[in-house]
Amino acid sequence: QVQLVESGGGLVQAGGSLRLSCAASGPTFSNYAMGWFRQAPGKEREFVAAINWSGKITYYGDSVKGRFTNSRDNAKNTVYVQMNSLKPEDTAVYYCAADEALSAFGPNYDGIDYWGKGTLVTVSS
Repeated sequence: QVQLVESGGGLVQAGGSLRLSCAASGPTFSNYAMGWFRQAPGKEREFVAAINWSGKITYYGDSVKGRFTNSRDNAKNTVYVQMNSLKPEDTAVYYCAADEALSAFGPNYDGIDYWGKGTLVTVSS
């Protein structure tokens, strides 16, 4: 069982930056691919970013490419997403997720094994 706890959300002005963290419990963190999704009010959950177990492979949703950077520290059981050049449309609850398969991360997220409870990011204009 893996438990995920996100932190780092908050209120930021457009053009600003935030870094979200996701701390994972359990001794097998490095076995899992990790990722981020977000959900804005009234909208479907959207894929944001994913990273493989070693951190050497990352990919991003089209709406955040070039602005967000995903990384992980396996020694700390933590994954991060650095969010730069934030826009009001980035406002959402951001969820951390874990799955043994990197391929689980994308527009279809139904099979993902573990989810955090989310952290709210609000970008003001």
